[in-house]
Amino acid sequence: MRRATREQLSLALMDARNYTLQLLARFEHALGASLRVPVLPEIVPPLWLAGHVAWLAEYWIARNPQRALGPRCPADTVRLASVEPQADEWFDPRLVGHAERWSLALPEAEAVRAYLLDTVETTLELLERTPDEDEALYFFRMALFHEDLRGEELVTIAQTLGIPLGLELPPGMATRAPLALPATKWTLGWPDDHSFALDIERGHEAVQVPEFEIDAQPVTWAQYVEFIDDGGYDRQDLWQPRGWDWLQAEAQREGRRGPRHVEQIGIASGAVMQGFFGKPMRMGATQVAMHVSWWEADAWARWSGRRLPTEAEWEIAAVQAARRGWRWGEVREWTAGTLRPFAGFRQDAWAAHAELDAETMFGAARVLRGASFATRARLRHVRARAWALPGRDDGFFGFRTCAP
Repeated sequence: MRRATREQLSLALMDARNYTLQLLARFEHALGASLRVPVLPEIVPPLWLAGHVAWLAEYWIARNPQRALGPRCPADTVRLASVEPQADEWFDPRLVGHAERWSLALPEAEAVRAYLLDTVETTLELLERTPDEDEALYFFRMALFHEDLRGEELVTIAQTLGIPLGLELPPGMATRAPLALPATKWTLGWPDDHSFALDIERGHEAVQVPEFEIDAQPVTWAQYVEFIDDGGYDRQDLWQPRGWDWLQAEAQREGRRGPRHVEQIGIASGAVMQGFFGKPMRMGATQVAMHVSWWEADAWARWSGRRLPTEAEWEIAAVQAARRGWRWGEVREWTAGTLRPFAGFRQDAWAAHAELDAETMFGAARVLRGASFATRARLRHVRARAWALPGRDDGFFGFRTCAP
């Protein structure tokens, strides 16, 4: 879909908007028409997020007379009026900070739903009259990519708030032996082939990677429970100083003894009871551990005598070991390094409007690779790159390790 044609984009944009509307309906059923939610630092109000999805697409497509310039379009070009007169003051993140979104006088769900329908109809009409060329289609691809990312964020918010969505747990897996990969020279970054990519994915950076051994699948609950049983949450020597501080703060706040949402730990069975969209679920020993912060993943790796993989190692294995038992897609996976740009980085003009401004996170956030079960299939790619601060555990995050 990163190279989607006009016809493919039309179908995908309709599918993405239908999915957003379905999620909005689930929230409305659980929370009422106003979709009021508690003020939490790790989420945004779902009603605001749904409206923001429609706003960003309209702002860069229907309201943007220079959309045909594609990635060359300046961020602050003159915009046409919105079909919703108050759209900017409601849904433009540059005008409405994170803390203000809970006190906004937003319309109820029905009005936001109408805005979502109006804007996608206009988007599709404009797409019909757009040349089937990369620059001309750039912002339509962007709108699809952004909506799919925000759809995954809505699923994460539902998990945080305990709102049922009808999603199923990823199945367990047979544990395979670690995979050995030979030394190689590898180029990180999205190739300049006119396909759509986030700014943090673009660029070219050649790295020399020595031979390495990497897990064939992410760490399972049985493996993680061994760490807990061995006092992993009590041994300061296993944690980086900032990670230990994070753990102590979490323990003081909620008695932290395992990953987020874990309610019971079966030491003998290797299974845990973890909240899953508001319902306690038995997570089997062979299922992938999830809602793990980077600090926890790093501590587990130290305890096991292993380490987190580099981005290059993860990507090489995903490409070269696909037929040797490599498994991914249940959780987004932490990697070792901090977020930094590849050579040739240039910021997307639309990134600040979407709050996907990676530049502000360089040197602080950690890189996530892969995809989770909540990621739309068309977003899954071995070169896809995401990020989060190391203390974040609300996402469907897990990890795998490498030999030291």
